[in-house]
Amino acid sequence: MLETGAIWGLTGTTVTSFMFFWAMYKQYVPHEFRAYVEKYFNKMIGWISYYVHIKFTEYTEEGLKRSQAYDSIRNYLASKSTTLAKRLKANESKNSKSLVFSMDDHEEIEDEFEGVKVKWHSNVKVTQPQHSYGRSISDERRYFTLTFHRRHRGMIIETYLDHVLREGKAIGLNKRERKLYTNNSSQEWYPWRSGKWSNVPFHHPATFETLAMDPVKKEGIKKDLIKFSKGEDYYRKVGKPWKRGYLLFGPPGTGKSTMIAAIANFLDYDVYDLELTTVKDNSDLKKLLLDTKGKSIIVIEDIDCSLDLTGQRKKKKDDDEDEDGEEKKKEDDKKPKVEEKQSKVTLSGLLNSIDGLWSACSGEKIIVFTTNFVDKLDPALIRRGRMDNHIEMSYCKFEAFKVLAKNYLDIETHELYEEIERKLEETDMSPADVAETLMPKSDEEDADICIKRLVKTLEEEKEKARKLAEEEEKKKTEKEAKKKKKAEEAEEKKRVEEEEKKEKTEEEVKKGKEQNGDVAKQNGCN
Repeated sequence: MLETGAIWGLTGTTVTSFMFFWAMYKQYVPHEFRAYVEKYFNKMIGWISYYVHIKFTEYTEEGLKRSQAYDSIRNYLASKSTTLAKRLKANESKNSKSLVFSMDDHEEIEDEFEGVKVKWHSNVKVTQPQHSYGRSISDERRYFTLTFHRRHRGMIIETYLDHVLREGKAIGLNKRERKLYTNNSSQEWYPWRSGKWSNVPFHHPATFETLAMDPVKKEGIKKDLIKFSKGEDYYRKVGKPWKRGYLLFGPPGTGKSTMIAAIANFLDYDVYDLELTTVKDNSDLKKLLLDTKGKSIIVIEDIDCSLDLTGQRKKKKDDDEDEDGEEKKKEDDKKPKVEEKQSKVTLSGLLNSIDGLWSACSGEKIIVFTTNFVDKLDPALIRRGRMDNHIEMSYCKFEAFKVLAKNYLDIETHELYEEIERKLEETDMSPADVAETLMPKSDEEDADICIKRLVKTLEEEKEKARKLAEEEEKKKTEKEAKKKKKAEEAEEKKRVEEEEKKEKTEEEVKKGKEQNGDVAKQNGCN
């Protein structure tokens, strides 16, 4: 009989030998052959095992879309993990007031349903590093594995999994925290790693009640949003994807971004801020939009500046160059040269992504474009059906001013209101500028001081606008005079050239006649 020391020595030698041969197997045996061996090894284990395993991956097999079943299972297991799991992951909860625990990677918990015990495993598979854009990146694939005895197959598939998915979805809705997403650069994508979107909690306080806009216009927008949010059956009946487009246009500072936040808070939607310049091509744009969830707003701000999506801007630029001539070229020469943009997203690709076949892959989404210059956009981009509701965000008028006065000064009337109403009709001032003027700058400033400051500011803006109009008129007159002078100089040059050409022709005719006369004279003498 072997002694204890000999047993431990034999065990150590066996383990060491096994590890050595396993390392040689992983390093030198071709991947294809290993996959072949593992396939039949697992099949052989299946013949003698009494347990069934079901795998739930984080993403679909194509890696294009996140699995809703995986999210529901994760929420369900998180509710069990606090008391059952040995290793947990802790994250901050909503408003960072407490911690939320979930299963750590490679952890196992046991669940019981109707007297049947099952096991859940949290797994992550890391493949060999691959090189992308000069960096070594590992491919991480997360998945859950459900293990149960094969005699309970029917009950698990037909009843238990429905219970898990239903409970997990309810938990997710109950603990849902709205997020503000931004897309990662296409160069930083890698499946099952950090994802295509990064996010932070969305806590913007804007509401329709605090939005500086005509109340009648606001009420119309709210009714339109309510109709959309309840319109799943209606959109299906008319044969349209459950989405709606909003075009917000107007000068800077008129509240376009605030409007987006108010819509998100009104409908309780997430916000996806899509930066087109970081998207490599049309294919990546489709993948980005597929990776968004329902009950969300997809925002492209300042779309006229994001990419050169229309030939109209180029045409306008060419017209300006023809008009300004050499002066424009000189200004362009002074500007630093801009490197060629890496994004190859086209107008056609954007249209297909937001309104083509791909737009029907997920429902209940609002798409918002914002721009300061709506005339620059291609009509195909903003036609009805793509941008269904065009909302002009204008300069501050009296009704919007009253909302701002209520928000910032908590007053509803003042002796200077009539004067302010008159001046707002005469002066273009954005709601952002009005709000900044109304905001008290110290504890000593009251509503009266702020209102008087606004009146003074409006007078200054009116005077500034008058001077600017005069300068523009002066520049226009000088420009027209310059064009007229240039046309006159061209005409004079043309006239001089024609006279010189005429004189030259006359001289040549005269010279020809003299030569002919000399020839005739010589012939006569002979």
